[in-house]
Amino acid sequence: MQKFVSSLQNPAVKRILLLQEKARARRKENAFVVEGIREISLALKGGFKLKEFFFNTELFPAEKIKDLVPFPAEVTVLSPEVYEKVAYRGSTEGVIGIFGAKELSLKDVQLKNKNPLVLVAEAPEKPGNIGALLRTADAAALDAVFIANPKTDLFNPNIIRSSVGCVFTNQLATGTTSEIIDFLKQRKIAIFGAALQASVPYHTADFSRACAIIVGTEATGLSEEWLENSTQNIIIPMEGEIDSMNVSVAAGILIFEAKRQRR
Repeated sequence: MQKFVSSLQNPAVKRILLLQEKARARRKENAFVVEGIREISLALKGGFKLKEFFFNTELFPAEKIKDLVPFPAEVTVLSPEVYEKVAYRGSTEGVIGIFGAKELSLKDVQLKNKNPLVLVAEAPEKPGNIGALLRTADAAALDAVFIANPKTDLFNPNIIRSSVGCVFTNQLATGTTSEIIDFLKQRKIAIFGAALQASVPYHTADFSRACAIIVGTEATGLSEEWLENSTQNIIIPMEGEIDSMNVSVAAGILIFEAKRQRR
C-alpha cells in the first residue's frame, strides 16, 4: 500500500532534505538520495539497495513503478508541492530513491582483468571534477577508480548528478595514499603520476601493461608520497600560456592514450 505525503512538515520530507544536504546525516544513516530515472536504474544495476521510493504522479505514472522499482521497496507518493521542495534538480523526472550506502573499501575491489587499467585521483574536492572523472572512467570502461584521501563524500548529490550516475557504474574505492600505493604495488601495477618533476611526455610511456594513472589537484598536484613511489612520472606538454589544465580533461587525455596503446 502506497503512502501519500502532502505536508512540507512531514518527517519524510525533512529526512530527504537532510540526506541531500548533510554528509553527516548520510554517514549516520548509511544512506543517500538518488534522483532521476537513469540514476536510480544505474544504482540498482550497480548493486545498491533501494530502501524507499518517492514519486509524483504528475511527472511519473504509477503504472511505471514496476518497471523501475524492485519490490519490496517502500513506495510513497509526493504531492506536486512537496516534490518541488525535495527535488534537487531543476529539470526532473518525478522520482527519488533513498539507497543504502556501500563501504567503498579497497578490500572489496576485484580486478578481474589480468592487465588492469586504474585511475587514482588524489584529494579531489570539487564535485563537478569528481563527476567528470567518473564519467570518463565509465566511458573508458576502466577496471577501477580510487579516490585517495577523499575530501568530499562520494554520495554527495552534486557528484551523483555531475557523474550522471557513473558513481554507480565504476568499481570505486577510497583509501589513504599509502593504502592505495600498497594495493597497487602488491598487485604489481605500474604507477604513472601526472607531475612536472622527472617526467616524460605521456605518449612515450608504456601503458600496455597493468598500470594506474594518478592525477592530483590543479592547485597542488600530487603529494610527495606519490612522486616517491611512481614508476614513471608523465606530463602533457603545454603549448599555450598556462602550465596546467582541468584535472578531468588531463585524466581523459591520459586514459584514452592508454586505451589507444592497448588496442
